[in-house]
Amino acid sequence: MSYARNLRCRECGRDYPLAALHVCEYCFGPLEAVYDDEAIRAAVSREAIAARPATLWRYREFLPCEADSAVDIGAGFTPLLHARNLGKALGLPRLYLKNDTANPTWSFKDRVVAVASSRARELGFEKLACASTGNLANSVSAHAAAAGMEAVVVIPHDLEAGKVLGSSIYNPTLVKVRGNYDAVNRLCAELAGSRNWAFVNVNVRPYYAEGSKTLGFEVAEQLGWRAPDHCVAPIASGSLFVKIRKGLDEFARAGLIDAPRTRMSGAQAAGCSPVATAWAEGSMNFRPQRPDTIAKSLAIGNPADGFYSLVQLRDTDGACASVTDEEIVAGMRLLAETEGVFAETAGGVTVAGVKQLAERGRIDPDELVVAFITGAGFKTAEAVAGGLAPALEIDATVDSFEAAYGPPAEEVPA
Repeated sequence: MSYARNLRCRECGRDYPLAALHVCEYCFGPLEAVYDDEAIRAAVSREAIAARPATLWRYREFLPCEADSAVDIGAGFTPLLHARNLGKALGLPRLYLKNDTANPTWSFKDRVVAVASSRARELGFEKLACASTGNLANSVSAHAAAAGMEAVVVIPHDLEAGKVLGSSIYNPTLVKVRGNYDAVNRLCAELAGSRNWAFVNVNVRPYYAEGSKTLGFEVAEQLGWRAPDHCVAPIASGSLFVKIRKGLDEFARAGLIDAPRTRMSGAQAAGCSPVATAWAEGSMNFRPQRPDTIAKSLAIGNPADGFYSLVQLRDTDGACASVTDEEIVAGMRLLAETEGVFAETAGGVTVAGVKQLAERGRIDPDELVVAFITGAGFKTAEAVAGGLAPALEIDATVDSFEAAYGPPAEEVPA
């Protein structure tokens, strides 16, 4: 069962029912799900969680919907990889990768949509919708198909072809808006006021956002029921970044891990870096930016959780990197060449961010570091396609092969 009790304003603390609400009517602060911590602590154990299926629903007590009736396409419990080769290249021997490219639609968005779609169905909605930079549209389309719901996904007109196809295959109503993500988001906020649809990142956002904290749960469990020393995650809206730490804190309150002292660091593309820019300036107030980057999944110029991301950076002694498009591509290639993981541009941002922070001394080589890889590379293949080595083209003969590749090496005498 779910132990969610109500929604609460993150600013003024007023409580609201567990309805399709996302903004406080008094101070316009964002709403967040609140749980019965004592009941959760009495109900959960490491052993009980470990015996459950390998999906995010193994953490059912910590989620704001009923797991038994959930929309479940197998999201969550993705691999945590000890990145020995990448760690050696970056001088970080205890570097791990949380590989969310292994989710059903190949990004972490399956976590948030699993929770949002489940709660939306509980609330009686028949149509699932979203504003998206691509990955969310893929996941909403897939989960709506599995739930027997209609899907309407609204995206910027210039998204990568792989992400458009990754939504269209599920047969949603796909709407391309002539504008960037911030324009798309404004439109969906207006539409949510006049249509009885569940916009996962608007009117059911408090439930949607809870899916990201399962990353914190999984990392703690996969590390042997402990929190990492340092996390590095990409920042788009900022919700993922904030919720990872919330997951660690909730596990500690439930008695499953010791109180975390995890440092939280972020990474953004230089072409859309409102949080990183404010951090570099020593400000707790970010200025919205007009995105101009190949990392389209992070291209949110006015992040909903930008302020809370800055608070978390400050309170955990974290840092925030800003990386160029060239560094993003280099990060994608370095990750693939060292660890065999092909990530989208957001993953390139994370890897380039880890590299930058390590070089600046903001990551201690002795720390156990987890870097979050949030989406798969075939979604953004255009970013690297032009810079890769061409194939050797030959005839089907040994002579042709050796002319292109080179003759066999001389045998070394025993």
